Amino acid sequence: MRRSALRGLTEGARGFGPGPLFNQILPLLMSSTLEDQERHLLVKVIDRVLYKLDDMVRPYCHKILVVIEPLLIDEDYFARVEGREIISNLAKAAGLATMIATMRPDIDHADEYVRNTTARAFAVVASALGIPALLLFLRAVCQSKKSWQARHTGIKIVQQIAMLLGCAVLPHLKQLVDIIAHGLQDEQQKVRTITALALAALAEAAMPYGIEAFDTVLRPLWKGICEHRGKGLAAFLKAIGYIIPLMDAEHANYYTREVMIILIREFSTPDEEMKKIVLKVVKQCVATEGVEPSYIREDILPPFFRNFWVVRMALDRRNYRQLVDTTVEIANKVGGADIIGRIVEDLKDASEPYRKMVMETIDKVIGNLGVADIDSRLEEQIIDGIVYAFQEQTSDDTTVMLNGFGTVVNSLGPRVKPYLPQIAGIIRWRLNTPSARVRQQAADLIARIAVVMKQCGEEQMMGHLGLFLYEYLGEEYPEVLGSILGAMKAIVNVIGMTKMTPPIKDLLPRLTPILKNRHEKVQENCIDLVGRIADRGAELAPPREWNRICFDLLELLKAQKKAIRRATVNTFGYIAKAIGPHDVLSTLLNNLKVQERQLRICTTVAIAIVAETCGPFTVLPALMNEYRVPELNVQNGVLKSLSFMFEYIGEMGKDYIHAVTPLLEDALMDRDMVHRQTAAWTIKHLALGVHGLNCEACSCCSSCCCCCCCCCCCCLWLLLFVVVCCCFCCLLFLLSLLFVCCCLCCLLLLFFKSYIIDFVFVVVVI
Repeated sequence: MRRSALRGLTEGARGFGPGPLFNQILPLLMSSTLEDQERHLLVKVIDRVLYKLDDMVRPYCHKILVVIEPLLIDEDYFARVEGREIISNLAKAAGLATMIATMRPDIDHADEYVRNTTARAFAVVASALGIPALLLFLRAVCQSKKSWQARHTGIKIVQQIAMLLGCAVLPHLKQLVDIIAHGLQDEQQKVRTITALALAALAEAAMPYGIEAFDTVLRPLWKGICEHRGKGLAAFLKAIGYIIPLMDAEHANYYTREVMIILIREFSTPDEEMKKIVLKVVKQCVATEGVEPSYIREDILPPFFRNFWVVRMALDRRNYRQLVDTTVEIANKVGGADIIGRIVEDLKDASEPYRKMVMETIDKVIGNLGVADIDSRLEEQIIDGIVYAFQEQTSDDTTVMLNGFGTVVNSLGPRVKPYLPQIAGIIRWRLNTPSARVRQQAADLIARIAVVMKQCGEEQMMGHLGLFLYEYLGEEYPEVLGSILGAMKAIVNVIGMTKMTPPIKDLLPRLTPILKNRHEKVQENCIDLVGRIADRGAELAPPREWNRICFDLLELLKAQKKAIRRATVNTFGYIAKAIGPHDVLSTLLNNLKVQERQLRICTTVAIAIVAETCGPFTVLPALMNEYRVPELNVQNGVLKSLSFMFEYIGEMGKDYIHAVTPLLEDALMDRDMVHRQTAAWTIKHLALGVHGLNCEACSCCSSCCCCCCCCCCCCLWLLLFVVVCCCFCCLLFLLSLLFVCCCLCCLLLLFFKSYIIDFVFVVVVI
């Protein structure tokens, strides 16, 4: 219904006219009860209507902009994208002159909200019609002497263009900088601030190119950071921070040392916005090539840690994120040990948010730089701190602590062996607590550090943990049970099947009932564990158990999550390899008769994987026999299985071409279109697999048969013609001619059959 309604509106748009259409659509779009999907549909209607109406929309530009411009500052990202899409199409339909004439009164509007949305709309027009088309207009607006609001809006348009178009501003960078450069010395504070922010946006968009374009503004910016305070200083610092990374190493080092004096002075500012900008500029300056580590270590680190690494910074999410990023960037320059040594004691701080911030920083620093420069004393402090922070958690968000603990232990590797008994004791204690969250985190930690325990030779300890986990397989919380299964999978991976405790023959029967659990995390981890056992230790369990598991796996082929279905299909291959394909195949072939399409498709993929694992000759006879069942779903499933099988086995398919040709011929003549389509896919995968292996005989034989039939028909018609003419001499002559032609044709077919057969066949048919 929506499609037909949209088609009707689109086709009749010029007949209806823009007035009736927009008088109905725009009030709907302004409705406060509009849902996201409904707004998306109305945006699609306006797009189509604008395309059809073209220049007829010009009188209604203002009405459309009044409704659409607020979308440009909406909190929802997709609403902003749709607003930009409509304004872009409107600009292409109405033209630049109409758009400028429509939005010109709003450029110096008294309301800042209107000016802000107008600047964003002009940036979208620039992206639609090209920046050069707007350059003269922008120059005039930015140099307006009538009102500072117009200058402010013009410079904001340049800022929005840089933010919207990114590196596409590079060809016009010099002109855009020249247009707004005078704003740094404007009499109005707001104009000076927006100019600095626009220069920052242009430098960010142009990175790492374009330093030549900013030569004219470096001196005013330098003068500004010495004269301004508050928001003005923040904007000027932001601009300097984005321009310094564009410089060469020598100049970047000089300017960093100069600007760092101002930054260190502002480290102690109480303004939260200023703190974020200072942190950002410090990060940019430190990352610049040419800044020496010794200078950072001696002049920046002491005041930086004294002013920023305080509990208050961890309470504001934006400050928290910026501080962590800046500290990690400093560590990349001066080394991880210097940074970790200054904050490691804070892992025992009383404030949990602060401990999390310290843990996340250590996690990222060690993840980037490793532990080569960490000595034994610092190593002890880190382990002691992360153990304390791990045990003292009270919040529900445990990801940061878990990731940090795992990163530290895995990076230390064999060096962590003296601490493993303590860590294992903590894990066992936490697995026995009444809190489900604590038990889940303990199981997740086992999965993270199992590889390191193997490196340290602690197989006995892993065996004890495996027994602990085995006892908790009756866990009632599915999230915890999923983590326990993940931990057991990690232990099985590193310790091996034969050394696993409990033995596989005891573990597998406990896993079979868990396969019926409907929780996605439990299903995924359980099927992964069963598949790993089937792959590496199938002989450790009786075949009867694997047959039982096959029936339970069929239900998992209906899972919503693709990873579960993929793991299930792979497990069928492992089981077939272990106990032989016949029992597994009979189970899967029965599944082709169900009505649910997704289940049949996953079954066909499983059959193909069994064929790939155990050899096509074990599967093909049963498949071809199943094709005789006079049921469309079964036959279609067989064809799809053949398609997947030939896709997977590739070159091995050359031995089975003649075997499947009659089946494919029958499928290609079926009434059902899907049947023929699936047969064509099968032939496609078969042909791609045997390409270049000289397997054209099957197609050549059929072409030759057609050719021979056509030649015989031609001969009969020619003889009939001669008999009717009753001319004996002509008969002899024509017979001789026919004999010579046949000989020539045979010779040609003999030497050039691969090139001529299709041509002759087509000519004869025509």
